[in-house]
Amino acid sequence: MNKTRVLTGITTTGTPHLGNYVGAIKPAIEASQDPNVRSYYFLADLHALIKSQDPQRIRDSRLEIAATWLALGLDTDNAVFYRQSDIPEIPELTWLLSCVCAKGLMNRAHAYKAAVAENEAAGNQDPDKGVTMGLFGYPVLMAADILMFNAHKVPVGRDQVQHLEMARDIAGRFNHLYRGEYFTAPQAVVDEHVEVLGGLDGRKMSKSYNNTIPLFVSEKKLLKLIRKIKTNSLEPGQPKDPQGCTIFQIYRAFATREQSEAMRRRYVEGIGWGDAKNELFELLNAQLRDPRERYQALMEDPAYIERVLAKGAEKARAEAAPFMDRLRQVVGLGRFV
Repeated sequence: MNKTRVLTGITTTGTPHLGNYVGAIKPAIEASQDPNVRSYYFLADLHALIKSQDPQRIRDSRLEIAATWLALGLDTDNAVFYRQSDIPEIPELTWLLSCVCAKGLMNRAHAYKAAVAENEAAGNQDPDKGVTMGLFGYPVLMAADILMFNAHKVPVGRDQVQHLEMARDIAGRFNHLYRGEYFTAPQAVVDEHVEVLGGLDGRKMSKSYNNTIPLFVSEKKLLKLIRKIKTNSLEPGQPKDPQGCTIFQIYRAFATREQSEAMRRRYVEGIGWGDAKNELFELLNAQLRDPRERYQALMEDPAYIERVLAKGAEKARAEAAPFMDRLRQVVGLGRFV
């Protein structure tokens, strides 16, 4: 049976937080345990270099993210889990795709247009000031990630849908120029039901806003961060609206339906903010205690993580290397004999 191929990349520029878990990690790990799905999960460390030139941050993030996924139960027997930089065929494919990709297509990329607009707003004479070729060509590298394994589906947020459309365009252009069906047109999967969690300040939980709650901080630190969540001035005993409340939103993302309904009733009854935060802490701490211990053990054994990633790279390259050999032949770069 031909399995559906699903591919997800995780940029290695930060420490995983509750928002990452709810929005991407949890559904991806569940998919990794589906025998009808061929899942590809990779540490997007080449992409990370676009955003960060801090080598220690990149190193730390790669280890933290790998340990997080393994601690939370990623099935590496069923899924292919690898570092992007361990697959040399990906940058090679990036070049082949770059050579058929119109510059005009890249000019329309949201990230590039935003950088140009920022320069123009600041009055810079050079609209490309600070724009690297990594930023400009990022969608081509993303296309190579996807097309290398001919992924059928790629779960993304709405801000990434354009890049999937670009990958489809590039795949179609290559197939047309070289008269063959070498690449599958990938489909963006946007889950409208995935919760976008609020952060400590009420805005979207994001490293950019420095308002996150990391997944595996200590119990003491977890409680301290939860107590920092912004609330209104309603007193205990006054009814409160759970809609739009960050505390309730995070609680609901981790709770059962019954637990959520019980908490909703307590809001109507006027639960105090201190009690609401304590309830959230107890729920999160109970669910994260075991994976937190596994995470700490993994962080103290990077050699084990290295072995897992090496095995994943071997599985990935078993597909990527022969496919790249074929593509070299297609474009005229194959061996003479």
